[in-house]
Amino acid sequence: MPIPEYTETGAAVRYHPPVGEPATIVTALRWDEGLELLDQRALPQRERWIPIAGVAAAVRAIRALTVRGAPAIGLAAAYALAEEVRRDPDLGRLRRAARRLAAARPTAADLAHAVAAVMAAVEAAPAAERFAQALAAARRLHAADAAACLAIGRQGAALFPGPVALLTHCNAGALATGGIGTALGIVRALHAEGRLARLYACEARPVLQGARLTAWEAGRDGIPVTLLADSAAASLLASGAVGGVVVGADRIAADGAVANKVGTYALALAAARHRVPFVVAAPTTTFDLACPSGAQIPIEQRDGEEVRRVRRTAIAPAGVDVYNPAFDVTPPELLTAIVSQRGVARPVTAATVQEIA
Repeated sequence: MPIPEYTETGAAVRYHPPVGEPATIVTALRWDEGLELLDQRALPQRERWIPIAGVAAAVRAIRALTVRGAPAIGLAAAYALAEEVRRDPDLGRLRRAARRLAAARPTAADLAHAVAAVMAAVEAAPAAERFAQALAAARRLHAADAAACLAIGRQGAALFPGPVALLTHCNAGALATGGIGTALGIVRALHAEGRLARLYACEARPVLQGARLTAWEAGRDGIPVTLLADSAAASLLASGAVGGVVVGADRIAADGAVANKVGTYALALAAARHRVPFVVAAPTTTFDLACPSGAQIPIEQRDGEEVRRVRRTAIAPAGVDVYNPAFDVTPPELLTAIVSQRGVARPVTAATVQEIA
């Protein structure tokens, strides 16, 4: 399984799984002498790695979508906080930096969880050991997420008997996590078993994570993929060509409501109409049992320029008003199942969610 291992010097070593195990050659972030992020804004045209020197740089990278996907954001924050500890282990300064980092994006639950885990390790260590403990905490989070992705992939694949074509939205793959992905972990597990007929990927306007990232990931790993416009998804589901929808999540409330990339709710409505199974895949760090329902999940509103432009090309009148939520909320009654590394919630209720959170 693709869990990161480390040499005595701290350099990451790629794990090579046995034949037949789900795997990927894609990774979103790495630590050698410091944190580096694969700049997801530049994909698919260019693979560019950016060094991140501490919390201020990490906050900018997270807000600018250099790194995105709830688990990957959390891991980037964890490593960035460790880098900040190396620069200055003063607790007062680190607490302020941690608060700023945790607030970089409001919807994803993993971010605050990762920052809290690293800060707990820092607070418990004497000054001379704070960096070592912070880095060790970040590595534990990375390894745990990789293991969670693998467990999610295997359990999610078992929900789909026989050869199956799946539809996904946005990017919940290796670029969004520390392992093989959540939704794409299920896809990779089916592919490794020889049971994936095809992956269909919605483009995911306005930032096009499906077109730029999911299609690129699938191509890198030899997964058969077909890209479609978001507006074509309902007719694809109506055609009977798809046996299931798999998506990730940025936050899951106690009642099973799921915040994910905007467009997920519409996809769930269409899947329910055509009786296509709709499965959400997420690690336990994405669950927020303190949030009672989807109505309480904060939804990030992003800059209207993301909609007015595609990259640098204007496609709308300058200054036109824009509604640009980054996420929407899908209620539990539209979900077939939620899969975490601890099991499967099916049907999705407050009780079944609590069992796997």
